[in-house]
Amino acid sequence: MKPLKTDLHIHSQFSDGQLSVAEIVDLYGAKGYGAIAITDHLCERGGVIGHVSRRLNLSLTEEKFSCYMETLWREKERAQKQYGMLLVPGFEITKNSFFHQRGAHVLILGITDFIDPDLGIEEILYEAKAKNALTIAAHPFLTGDFEFQTLQLWEKRNEWQHLIDLWEVNYRQKIFDHVLNSGLPLVASSDFHRLNHFNSWKTIVHSTGTESDFIQALREQRVELFYENNPISQIFENSCHK
Repeated sequence: MKPLKTDLHIHSQFSDGQLSVAEIVDLYGAKGYGAIAITDHLCERGGVIGHVSRRLNLSLTEEKFSCYMETLWREKERAQKQYGMLLVPGFEITKNSFFHQRGAHVLILGITDFIDPDLGIEEILYEAKAKNALTIAAHPFLTGDFEFQTLQLWEKRNEWQHLIDLWEVNYRQKIFDHVLNSGLPLVASSDFHRLNHFNSWKTIVHSTGTESDFIQALREQRVELFYENNPISQIFENSCHK
């Protein structure tokens, strides 16, 4: 087993992130990470918030999804060859609401199939599990930032926990004690959008390094949390088109 520094919640220029996928690979590879997941937003088509997010190119679309996955696959091969780093494909089903209890974000990792974000959350979770995806409840608490809040998964945790593999325990630098002490399987990630998000609570996963064992290690909670406090001294200049 190897201890792999891991960040499973990262956004690129395919949605609302600052860096390209290639720049993210170089950033995390240079910092000695063993595994990352790229998880760009996939917003609903319906509703004002989802419609605006798509119009502003802050979300993946069904039309853009295959290009996104092709980019991840290409960078997955480079990440392994250049840095010995595992890149897990993923996306973040994003259901925003003006009502905290209706909002929900779900990270879906390890599959390249499109899942319709207009389905209900329970349907999305069932479809993801049928495809053997790893499912993560993203920031299922009041984050404290001025943004849409996502409490639906936490409020439905007793009903849906069999469909959710992991629960985010942190929002960047802050650990949420009620999640930490819940007895649910946990993960810490940065929700990286820009360079100043890099320093955050993250996860060390004890795994052989293959993708299948890595995901199994997360499900079995062969993990520990750690706080990354590593200065970012360079903005990567070689960007690629979306």
